[in-house]
Amino acid sequence: MYKCNVTKYSLHLIRSMYYGLIVLFYGKITTDFKPCIEFFYAKTIPQGISGDGYQALCQYYESQYHFATLYDRNRRIPLFSAYILRPGEGSRPKNTNWMIEPRVSYVKYHYPDVNPDVKNSQAVNEDYRNSGYSRGHLAPSGHQQTEEDKKATFTLTNIVPQMEKFNNGPWKILEESMAKRLEVCTSKMYVITGVMPYVNDEPTINNRVTVPEYFWTAYCCPTFTAGLQNYFPTFAAVGRNDPNSKDDIVKKNTEDGHDVMEMSLEDLEKILQKRLKMPKMSLFKNECKEEKSFFGFG
Repeated sequence: MYKCNVTKYSLHLIRSMYYGLIVLFYGKITTDFKPCIEFFYAKTIPQGISGDGYQALCQYYESQYHFATLYDRNRRIPLFSAYILRPGEGSRPKNTNWMIEPRVSYVKYHYPDVNPDVKNSQAVNEDYRNSGYSRGHLAPSGHQQTEEDKKATFTLTNIVPQMEKFNNGPWKILEESMAKRLEVCTSKMYVITGVMPYVNDEPTINNRVTVPEYFWTAYCCPTFTAGLQNYFPTFAAVGRNDPNSKDDIVKKNTEDGHDVMEMSLEDLEKILQKRLKMPKMSLFKNECKEEKSFFGFG
């Protein structure tokens, strides 16, 4: 279970503007991932990821849930986002404002006033200005189906500081290859994408928002057609956000240092278990293998 100091939150979205805040309120109150459990394979959240200051978020926009996020209020970044990969037609939404989630904060406030202390537990748009980092999606808009799905990803609770060359280069190529593999997936493809912080001396932007050392992703597709068996039912990858990182997780094989290494789900879970210092780790129930009944039916 996730240890959270906030017992209730509503997914109220605030659009962060340059000279103020436009507040959009939505009356959804919950305490865990139950309202958006559909975004996890077999309706089971990852096992073995817990910590103080972690907040479960069901990302709610335009009267529906779009994906799920585990947010680290201490580092002011999401630890992972979980979603169903279903890319639709259309490009990245234009002129989309970045949104924040006031109920992630440790403080209470009353409408119409937004307590400035909301910044204590999450990133805001000004943190990224002139930081040298791009706003990196964990649940990317390109993996979403409808215009509303795409726009819902533009919340800073789904964003981490990502090197622009990494964001628009190797990591983008990986996201595109995942979407391509969906063509041979005959069931839903469940994706969890997250980050790994540095072990020590974690860098920040604006002295507030932690910069992760690595990005990771894993998908689960329990049924699929022949042809790419090596990539199903699960597969995973880790990428170097820091081009100067050591070679202990992902070796540097390119000049810019933003290498991405694909691997098995088991290998990724071992890496996460060690880096996050957790006794066990399981991203997908039963390793994404379909459960069969006693009589042999699914």
